[in-house]
Amino acid sequence: MKKFVLAIAFAVVGALAYGQGSGKILGTWVTQDGDSKVSIKQDQSGRYFGEIVWLKEPNKNGKPKVDDKNPEVSMRSRQILGLRILSGFTFDKGDSQWEDGTIYDPKSGKTYSCKIWFEKDPKTLHVKGFIGVSLIGKEVKWTRES
Repeated sequence: MKKFVLAIAFAVVGALAYGQGSGKILGTWVTQDGDSKVSIKQDQSGRYFGEIVWLKEPNKNGKPKVDDKNPEVSMRSRQILGLRILSGFTFDKGDSQWEDGTIYDPKSGKTYSCKIWFEKDPKTLHVKGFIGVSLIGKEVKWTRES
């Protein structure tokens, strides 16, 4: 019974968050090159994160791709599939964007500060990674999986 009540409570909180706009980021997104898909979820603390759930080419030399560009040697054996690349985002209602998070690029092994937002199209997610000031950085567009 406790689990049922807890599940209902999470559903209500999730519905309220979605109604305020913060939940519209949830779901699966095709990255800019179409070579991977990222599922964005919300953790128990209310922060948003994203994990790679699909790769166009999941294997390299007959084995699952691993995080071989990671600067931390102990992390280089982690599989790319299932890798958390977005972490720690909070929703800023005033700016209508998700901020204070990071994005990890497994192709380079680098982690950047990041912010995420929508403009007009709710099926296009703007993702901008940057170092220091968000005015300088790289912005890409991800598309909601249909």
